[in-house]
Amino acid sequence: MSTQSPKQALFAEFAAVAKALGHAHRLELLEQLAQGERSVEGLAQKTGLSIANASQHLQHMRRAGLVGARRDGKFVFYRLADEAALDLLAALGRLAERNVAEVERIMRRYFSDRDGLEPVPRAALLERIRAGTITVLDVRPEDEFALGHLPNAVNIPLRDMLERLEELDPSREIVAYCRGRFCVLSFEAAALLRSRGFKARCLQDGLPEWRAAGLPVVADAS
Repeated sequence: MSTQSPKQALFAEFAAVAKALGHAHRLELLEQLAQGERSVEGLAQKTGLSIANASQHLQHMRRAGLVGARRDGKFVFYRLADEAALDLLAALGRLAERNVAEVERIMRRYFSDRDGLEPVPRAALLERIRAGTITVLDVRPEDEFALGHLPNAVNIPLRDMLERLEELDPSREIVAYCRGRFCVLSFEAAALLRSRGFKARCLQDGLPEWRAAGLPVVADAS
């Protein structure tokens, strides 16, 4: 008979979940799944992993209860098992940012020093979306936008920004967002827009954090 206490048994299960997060590729896969459901092949393409490697990482996370899966013919599609996974990722990022010197250095170099303007809080942006006084700019690729986006958002991927500037109203303030707190796309987009005379800032985080806060998300009809 096991002498392990209920608390020890629970901590062992919690440790298994934490262990499943212990690879950078798995965190990247979770960031992609935070945008919406994806096939193994689609996730491999997005992250630059081989299909076999992506599948192995996903299976580890599935056993730990972080992701769920369904089969459609020959393809397996993965999704976040629970919205709490978004909270877990956000807490992990906050902890590292506050207490790991190298994370603080990277954040300062690639985010804070790149954009000195105060990011727009979620609540303030939602209020302005409802008032119709802001242009919300989603700079992710089109396929990610289709999986889910902020209400009234305009999708112009960063790679297409210069060719599509005429689609933006220069008289309106623009708030750009992308995949999440640690995605540089929105920072690069805001800097580019400001260099072209637009008034542009970034959302304080991205779609996953917006969704985790229970705010409205729109998915395009397939």
